[in-house]
Amino acid sequence: MEKNVGGIDRTTRIVVGAFLTVAGVAGLAGYWAVGIAIGVAALLVGVILVVTGTTQKCPINEAAGVDTTR
Repeated sequence: MEKNVGGIDRTTRIVVGAFLTVAGVAGLAGYWAVGIAIGVAALLVGVILVVTGTTQKCPINEAAGVDTTR
């Protein structure tokens, strides 16, 4: 799979993903009273965003034909 995530898209994915990951962990640990389901959802979405941002590869972008590296 070719790189298809770059520029502002990459930076946004990493920053928002890191925030959601921390928020999800805080929710699961009980430091943020949002419930287990929202904590798990935030954690999963955050991890996915961080991974796609750091690897610069997104299967959804590829399926949609979107390339933000150019």
